[in-house]
Amino acid sequence: MDQANPFETPKTYSLHRAEYLVGFAVSTGLLIAHIGEIRWIPAVALFLYIDLIGYIPGAIAFKRSGGQPISKVYYVLYNVMHSLITQAAVAAAWCWLIGPEWALLVLPFHLFGDRGLFGNFMKSFALPFEPVRQSGYLRLLDDLGLEHPKPVGHAQDPVPVGHIVKRPVPAAAPAPAPAREEALR
Repeated sequence: MDQANPFETPKTYSLHRAEYLVGFAVSTGLLIAHIGEIRWIPAVALFLYIDLIGYIPGAIAFKRSGGQPISKVYYVLYNVMHSLITQAAVAAAWCWLIGPEWALLVLPFHLFGDRGLFGNFMKSFALPFEPVRQSGYLRLLDDLGLEHPKPVGHAQDPVPVGHIVKRPVPAAAPAPAPAREEALR
C-alpha cells in the first residue's frame, strides 16, 4: 500500500497481478511468434528447473510438516529461483556461454505466469510456505471494511504459523526493596 505499510488489499493485489499478466501475455506472444525457432529440450529444462529447485522441495517439506514451520532454506531457495534478477543472470550467462536463443523466453513466461496467473510472489519467513489465511490479515481487512478473499484450498488446513516464534519475554524482576529505597533518596 505504501512504504510504511507494505501489504496489499485484495484490490491492490489484483492490480499487482495484472501487471505481471501483461508480461505473461508478451512472453506468450513472443513464444508463439517464434515457436519454430525454439529448441524445446532446453526450453523445457529452463522452465522446469526453477520449480525443481525453488518450489517442489519446500512444498514437500510443508506437506510433511503438517503445517508446522519448515526450514528457512526452502524460502530462500524459492525466492532466489523465482527472482527476476536471478533469472536475468541465468539468461545473461546462457547468452554468453551458449548464445542468445528463443528458449530463454520460458524464464519470464514462468515467472510472470506464477505471479500473474497464480498470485505467487516472494515468500516471507513470517508466513507458512504455502498460502494459509492469517487471522491478523483478516482482522486488518475487517478494520478497513473490506471483504475477505476466498480461502485457499489445502488438503489440510494448517494452523497459520510462520517462522517468527514469539517467546514470552521474562518480566524484569523488581529491584529488592532496600535498593529501591536507596535510589529514591
